[in-house]
Amino acid sequence: MNNGDQPRAIVVGGSMGGLTAALVLRDLGLRVDVFERSPELLDGRGAGIVLQPDTVRWFREHGGVEAVEAVSTGSSTLRYIGAGDEITFEEPSTWRFTSWTKTYRALLEDFGTEHYHLGEHCAGLDQDADGVTLRFVSGRTERADLVVFADGISSTGRRRLLPEVMPRYSGYVGWRGTVPESAVSEQTHRLLSDSLAYAMAPHTHICMYPIPGKNGELAVGERELNYVWYRNVAEGPELDELLTDKRGFPCPVSVHPGQVQDRFVEELRAAAQELLPPSAAELVTRTEEPFIQPVLDIEVPQMAFGRVCLMGDGAFAARPHAAAGTAKAAADAWALADALRDADGDVVTALAKWEPGRLELGRSLLDRVREMGRQYQVANTADPADRNLRFGLYGPDL
Repeated sequence: MNNGDQPRAIVVGGSMGGLTAALVLRDLGLRVDVFERSPELLDGRGAGIVLQPDTVRWFREHGGVEAVEAVSTGSSTLRYIGAGDEITFEEPSTWRFTSWTKTYRALLEDFGTEHYHLGEHCAGLDQDADGVTLRFVSGRTERADLVVFADGISSTGRRRLLPEVMPRYSGYVGWRGTVPESAVSEQTHRLLSDSLAYAMAPHTHICMYPIPGKNGELAVGERELNYVWYRNVAEGPELDELLTDKRGFPCPVSVHPGQVQDRFVEELRAAAQELLPPSAAELVTRTEEPFIQPVLDIEVPQMAFGRVCLMGDGAFAARPHAAAGTAKAAADAWALADALRDADGDVVTALAKWEPGRLELGRSLLDRVREMGRQYQVANTADPADRNLRFGLYGPDL
């Protein structure tokens, strides 16, 4: 163990998964530091997320329902919209949504910035029986009893520990964006302001829901309407060209707002008017700076490596159809805390017991979202009444 009464944990990656891990490990009594490669505080660039139970567990246990409501907005209806904006299916369905940035800032406020280190990119690691040494490109080295790599889809930890594991492209990308509620027509607002809404066309679909405004506004009329539009793009030169930003740099994970080539934005807006219902098309065409995320699958055979572990998208990256990415990262963190508690702080024993359940959950989630993507984007067999198409980390509505 490290010198001192408290064992030390280092979390590599300061996003929501990393912050959740840091908070629950600190609650367990560990000394925790977070190292984030970005030189600035993170920003979700307008991305919305669905708040599943594991995602908001920290807030519920450290502030109650009021804390959850303070970072989110909600809807009461699941709704599918036809080509002419007619409602083709709907049922009561309660979900809460937030912006990525709002939840991240709330978690960071709880953790604090004293042990949250920006601009530190972990480049390598070694471990022995007593601990783990991390090396950073800044020249810094750090040693800890436990290291958690929660550093996302391009995880350094995964590349160092499992260099053979590579992301697999799904065959489609997600175009994302947000539009202020106040900027859309009355018809679009009526259909989307209190719903988790979908629209489908051959080999494509779009998912839409309200999220807090850019400054955290929660009042109806002051929020934003968020969407993800999934579009099939062939792997190879066509995809590579789409994922090249305005500077000429390849962006294999995300082409950020303002960096998507203008010609692709123009094509997107034209295609929306041709393929989508008027309400969905309005969101797409009114988005000032849409951005692109290729939809990737990542599956690892191992998550525990002595005193080091991978979690969240650093281990399994699942397509967004189940809205479970942030929930999976949070669930990994809570399960790790439970395992450490049960093992009386023995890190190696705890990680060995923690790993099998996390692998099982990751594989199960990947199987589900792959099938959802197949039905929506390939086979055109998605049935709005099919409960297997519902959100949920552990299964439909779970």
